[in-house]
Amino acid sequence: MSIKDKLKNLLDGLPTKVKIGRRYVGEGEPVFTIAEVGINHNGDIEIAKKLIDAAVDAGADAVKFQKRTTEEILTREGLEKPYTSPHAFAPTYGEHRNKLEFSEREYTELKKYAEEKGVLFFASVWDPKSADFMESFGIDAYKIPSADTINIPLLEHVAKKGKPMLLSTGMNTLEEIDDAVNAVLAHNPRVIVFHCLSLYPSPEDKINLKFMNVLKDRFSPLPYGYSGHETGMLPTLAAVAQGAHIIERHLTLDKTMKGSDHAGSLEPHQFKEIVDAIRQIEKINGVPERIMYDELKPLRDKLAKSVATVTAIPAGTVITRDMLTIKGPGHGIRPGLLGDLVGRVAAQDLPEDVIIPQDALLWPRRSIFAQL
Repeated sequence: MSIKDKLKNLLDGLPTKVKIGRRYVGEGEPVFTIAEVGINHNGDIEIAKKLIDAAVDAGADAVKFQKRTTEEILTREGLEKPYTSPHAFAPTYGEHRNKLEFSEREYTELKKYAEEKGVLFFASVWDPKSADFMESFGIDAYKIPSADTINIPLLEHVAKKGKPMLLSTGMNTLEEIDDAVNAVLAHNPRVIVFHCLSLYPSPEDKINLKFMNVLKDRFSPLPYGYSGHETGMLPTLAAVAQGAHIIERHLTLDKTMKGSDHAGSLEPHQFKEIVDAIRQIEKINGVPERIMYDELKPLRDKLAKSVATVTAIPAGTVITRDMLTIKGPGHGIRPGLLGDLVGRVAAQDLPEDVIIPQDALLWPRRSIFAQL
């Protein structure tokens, strides 16, 4: 069986929503907003707490960290490789990565801090040991970074934990995404797929937001969303306008701070602006049905048209087409029903140039015998 056929079977009958903590993500729900702290805490727990505060103040639904077991994801050569980037926190890449990791005690403190602030807490995990580490804290969901979306053993390991899984796709082909979704759904139906571009910051002309709709159609009914790394807000808002159920943006205290992710992040005031704008877009988008608001009715009566008389029509007259025209106001019989009046017998005198009353549609038609 092909991957496409397997996916079709696995997707068939799945719910359109995924529950994360106390919130549902999916069709008909408010857009779920994630403030990714990531590694923007620079290894400092006090900065991490300030970022949680900023996320709460902005109205984010969740804060997300990143967890790596450095020795598990890098070879000795990778660990010992000199790291000369201006964003380096240590002389080798392994030491640099470890500088950005929190201990069990620190994560315990941060999760408790987030819970006290009323915001959900979860993490991206880069290896099985990190997933097991975060599971011990009872986190509500797991994010898989796009670098590991091809890591099928990791996906299967995390999927078996039964928690919601958020898949990033920022550096993956469509075929790789198919494989990833298939691997997770074989063990866990609670999947959310993100469109993303893994460039920090992301040039807007390369974001290719229409691909999000490819993911939407290909993996329906799974919820879908957008994880943005652009410097501004427009692509994220465009994703919401196009129907994204969930969005994720990196959060920083200052874009100019040392660290590789700060430049593609939002500062606190920007994150609040984007959440406020998302809520406004939701109001603008409304619901998929036509609503005739009470405020429209007087305007419609004033400006719309009705069937009117061209000449006076005495009671007992058989109404003909040349006796009728279309004029305002619009509180009478709709123009589309004009033909239904032709052949009816006027039950009352109708003056020239007046709106024909609604009950005229109930007047009797000329009998067939009267035509003989």
